[in-house]
Amino acid sequence: MVTLKDIAEHVGVSITTVSRVIKNDSSRNVNPETKKKVWQAVRELGYIPNEYARHLVASSGPEKKETKRIAWLASPRLAESNPYFSKIYSGISETLNNAGYTLLLLSNEDLEDEAFFHQMIREKEVDGVLLIDKVDEKILLEIKEMIPVVGVDFNYSDHAISTVDYDREEAAYKAIEHLVSKGHRQIGFIGGGIDIEMTNEKRFKGFKKAMNEFGITVEENWIINSNWCLEQSYKSTKDLLNLPQSNRPTAILCAGDLLAIAAMRAAHELGLIIPEDIAFIGIDNNEMAQYVVPSLTTISIPQYEMGVIAAKVLINQIEDNVNIALKTLLPFELLVRQST
Repeated sequence: MVTLKDIAEHVGVSITTVSRVIKNDSSRNVNPETKKKVWQAVRELGYIPNEYARHLVASSGPEKKETKRIAWLASPRLAESNPYFSKIYSGISETLNNAGYTLLLLSNEDLEDEAFFHQMIREKEVDGVLLIDKVDEKILLEIKEMIPVVGVDFNYSDHAISTVDYDREEAAYKAIEHLVSKGHRQIGFIGGGIDIEMTNEKRFKGFKKAMNEFGITVEENWIINSNWCLEQSYKSTKDLLNLPQSNRPTAILCAGDLLAIAAMRAAHELGLIIPEDIAFIGIDNNEMAQYVVPSLTTISIPQYEMGVIAAKVLINQIEDNVNIALKTLLPFELLVRQST
């Protein structure tokens, strides 16, 4: 079993220094480079920090400790201000609360702090992690080795962890299929790419797949990367729709309802009539979608249910020690409204 002495000898410092780093003792300063080497040794040597964890590794001793705490990894931008993710959060929090768990909000900055990561993950101060935001690959791999992890919504469908999502490509395909059924052949796309390139985003892939299968040319000038910024969606759409009628789309698929609502405002200000001059369809079913004028046609995503199922999957992994990476895709629904 790896000890503090092993760490100290590996790094070439005293046991006291190693202890001070691991305990995040600020009473005496430790050189930042030394701290970095200590944490690197902790990872490389597989140091197990407390007596309980040592017993756990040896499959003997006391029963598994449960903190009844779950970490929700999401940036404040997603967790607090985006209504899409707030619905997922409601499903998660209500389900965990009913099961006797408390929810702790973490950010990437928290996990990049070695002392904090050590306390939360290696010391098992939380029983599991729900991932909403993108996390560094190395951090994800280490979390997976220590505690159960479930990815919710985007980012994690291609990783060897349990995920709860919807089929993004198929949702976009369904949206294009609807527009084509309405006679549209000149179709644009508004999406975003922050953590990944937009060309790799699955809704955009679904858009291109549908356009190809329906024999429709994808006009690169009609593709808008808004970076999920409403102002960018509004401004770029206004520029696009200012073009002569023959050089602009007759319909636009938006990867999110809020992007669509911002784009619809641009069309209104240019005096265009929706859907006669330009049609819009979103993906989300944001609460505002049914109240804008005209009401927005959208692909409805079961966000609350995604949160509920993600929480239940994680609880099962924690309590039943289930390590199978389950991939759960929830159904979506086309809601036809006035904008198409």
